[in-house]
Amino acid sequence: MNFAFNRIDPRARILVALLFSGVVVALSAIPVLLLAFAISLCVLLISGLPKGKTLKRMAAMDGFIFVMLLILPFSVPGDLWFSLYGLQASWQGLWRAVEIALIANAVILMLLTLVGSMESVTLGQALGKLKVPMALVHLLLFTVRYIEVLKDEYQRLRQAMAARAFRAGNNWHTYRSIGYLFGMLLVRAMERSERVMEAMKCRGFTGQLPMLAQMRMQVSDWAFVAVMLGLMVALLYVEMFRVLV
Repeated sequence: MNFAFNRIDPRARILVALLFSGVVVALSAIPVLLLAFAISLCVLLISGLPKGKTLKRMAAMDGFIFVMLLILPFSVPGDLWFSLYGLQASWQGLWRAVEIALIANAVILMLLTLVGSMESVTLGQALGKLKVPMALVHLLLFTVRYIEVLKDEYQRLRQAMAARAFRAGNNWHTYRSIGYLFGMLLVRAMERSERVMEAMKCRGFTGQLPMLAQMRMQVSDWAFVAVMLGLMVALLYVEMFRVLV
């Protein structure tokens, strides 16, 4: 059964994702964190999003924290788990690593499902409706709009370097050339931003982007928020009173 999340008000999805993230970060009991992760997984399963692609994106995030999770058992003091070349790993460090992994995966999976599936323009419009400072909204929209332009500019500069027989290596010439590359990319980006700003002013831009999207909370939106809030309250109740511990 697929639930059409694209019909849920984007503001509701953003607020639910943020509240859920705050609740999960406040949890510490492993069984409760497993419940939180199960909730995130259930939301993904009923969302209609491609499961494999979403889980791969989450796994990419796990790659960044994998090293930290390996180090924690050896850096947190506690009861001996095992010893390796004189380094002692503790059970407390292991459970701490599991706790962090569950928190990170539950939060990221919920954000990917509720917020990551939005179009960038929809996200910007929703943030504007939520009274987020317009400077941040503009920054988000322009970044998404021009990130591909900067990517193309970067590729042109790299092609120019390759045409001049540049070969990357572990030497000062490579480091200096890469520094020049990013410096020139920054200069090109500033020049492009000035041209874009001048073009926008010629078209009557006064510092405010019009929010054309009409967003209204429907009964289904309130029902979605109520169900998710109920699950969050249940998680906090189980955490506070250690029902499962």
